[in-house]
Parts: sequence; structure tokens; C-alpha cells
Amino acid sequence: MAPMMTPPAIAQEAAMRVLTVTGQGEDRIETSIAQVSLGVEVEADTAEAAQAEAAQRSTAVVALLRDRNVGQLQTTGIQLNPQYRNFDNQRALTGYTATNTVSFEMPIDAVGALLDDAVTAGATRIQGVSFRASDAAIEAARNVALQRAVADAQTQAQVVLGTLDFNAEEIVSIQINGAAPPMPIPQPRLAAADSLAASTPVIGGEQTINATVTLQIRY
Repeated sequence: MAPMMTPPAIAQEAAMRVLTVTGQGEDRIETSIAQVSLGVEVEADTAEAAQAEAAQRSTAVVALLRDRNVGQLQTTGIQLNPQYRNFDNQRALTGYTATNTVSFEMPIDAVGALLDDAVTAGATRIQGVSFRASDAAIEAARNVALQRAVADAQTQAQVVLGTLDFNAEEIVSIQINGAAPPMPIPQPRLAAADSLAASTPVIGGEQTINATVTLQIRY
């Protein structure tokens, strides 16, 4: 006897019905770490003089930073550039500019006083300050964001299936599309001279971690 063929209608009914939903979640966290870039810029008549003074100032600044136990201390730039001016339509060499820059991290509540001390030690440029949360805070917030994304996806599925009089049977696929840490909050570039009048106020802020989760639910 020839095997019975499954009618198309029965085959479609037997096929797994899947609803795909994507949920969004986020969590806000306080920043606690300042990421700082500062440096020394020196002008002199000769390249040797400019580089020598920049090195002397930079050594003093780095010694201060190490004494304060800053984190992630590294050199981010060393430049020596000739300076020119135009006199009577002729280009004339007037001197050299040497620039050394470093970057580091430290707690936000201590960075204002350190910036002032760095200027006293010889820094002439504060390139910028940005803020981020601690690694532990980011990881905790990431977990919260994921939980909220899953809950959002499940709520969407319940609303859709309930409206259509279907019941969710099981989750057959889970995809974490993103749970990225927040980008550091940048602050405007500061002039070193502005730090001399009083202790420089440095205030962090809130950042947001977002997560996206996609669920495939059989019904």
C-alpha cells in the first residue's frame, strides 16, 4: 500500500508557528571616574631648547601624577613643530613649539585639585576631561538593562498573542543584540590658566546603558 500523503493544510498546521519580538532595556548609572588628557606646550627659539623645556616640565607633571597614583597613565603625544611668520611676502622661521601630552584616569572627586596641581607643576594644556562609570557599575547596569529588555520582549509577545487568542508555548531562540557600555561624557577643552584662580570644579553626570534582546516564541 502506498504511504498516505499529508495534505497541505495539515502540513501547514504541523509547522512550528513562531513569533519574533525585540525588547529594549536601559539603566542609568552615575559616573565616578574621570578620564583626563593634559600636556605641556613650550615655545623657544631653537628645537633643542623647546624640547628640553618640554621634557623638564613633562617629567615634573608625570612625577606628580605617579605620586597621586592615577590609573592608566600613558603618553599620548610628542610633537616638535617649527613656527613661521610672513615678513614682506617671505616666510621666516621664528622658533619651535614642543608639545608633550599624557592621559590618565582617577576618581572624579579628586581630579579638580589634581588639575590645579598639574598646572603648578608645569602643565600648560588641559586637552579634555571625560567621565565614565566603574567597571563594576557598568556590569551591574548591563545586567539590569538585559533583564528589562527581556521583560519588554515578553510583554510585547503576551499582548500580541493574547489579542489573537494564542498561547505562548516556549521560547525557541534568544539573541542578545546589544548591551554596550555608555560612551564617556566629554567636557569642553579647558585652558590651563583658568585653573589657577581656584580649585577647578569637576562634576560628572549620568550615563545610560542600553540593551536589546530578540526572542522567538513558539505558539
